[in-house]
Amino acid sequence: MNGVELTGRVAVVTGGARGIGRAVAVALQEAGARVAIGDVDTDRAAATAAELGVLAARLDVTDPVSVEAFLDEVEGRLGPVTVWVNNAGIMPIGPVLEQDDAVVRRAVDVNLLGGMNGARAAARRMVARGGGRIVNVASIAGRMPAPGMAVYTGTKFGVVGFGEALDAELAGRGVRVSTILPSFTNTELISGTKPGPLTRPIPPERVAATVVTVLRRGRRQAVVPGRLSTGSAVWHLFPRPVATAVRRWIGLDRVFLEVDADRAAYERRIAADPAD
Repeated sequence: MNGVELTGRVAVVTGGARGIGRAVAVALQEAGARVAIGDVDTDRAAATAAELGVLAARLDVTDPVSVEAFLDEVEGRLGPVTVWVNNAGIMPIGPVLEQDDAVVRRAVDVNLLGGMNGARAAARRMVARGGGRIVNVASIAGRMPAPGMAVYTGTKFGVVGFGEALDAELAGRGVRVSTILPSFTNTELISGTKPGPLTRPIPPERVAATVVTVLRRGRRQAVVPGRLSTGSAVWHLFPRPVATAVRRWIGLDRVFLEVDADRAAYERRIAADPAD
């Protein structure tokens, strides 16, 4: 896969108002791209855009009409979109049998269908122009399942598979798709959890730097941090007793089941707000 020169290119980041999305917007801008962020939290997006000097517009990734309207606005103001980063997502955690049906549906709508909506809309325009790049921010949970993450993991497994199939389908038409798989990242998504020493959270800027590297080098996938690449890639080959023992060793057996009160604010927000 060939890399892309970012200088002067128009790049979109969904869920760009905060967290990893905000960090990606900064990294792309510093790489020379003309950046637009989309988010349903229009107040937060406007504040972020004013701070960074980028374009912000309302974007509900669960609604294909909203995605098309967002693309029209971005291309009308900045020009053709070359890079589309699917970052918007929510992370409900806890015992799966106790999770609210509406939140489960929202996670699927935002994390999986939202990424499909964005990628399909952007890719139609990219194909018509002869090329472009799509980056899906998935999660290492899309390779390494853990208790308390069944719904989130299911959506991220879907993101990984969708990206691989989409790349295979569109490569011959000039559109390439890459997948980023971050581990614990210091954003609101992990609030209230207590990662162990082997799952120490990384800063969102590290994920953002990887997005830029993947685009410039044309890489297919990247795990952040890289030291987890091999283990996560072969996880599905482990016999169940081995996988159980490894989860216990690295602290993944309880971390998403035992959370404290610091998580309550995030849980309230994702119950009402469809994108991180």
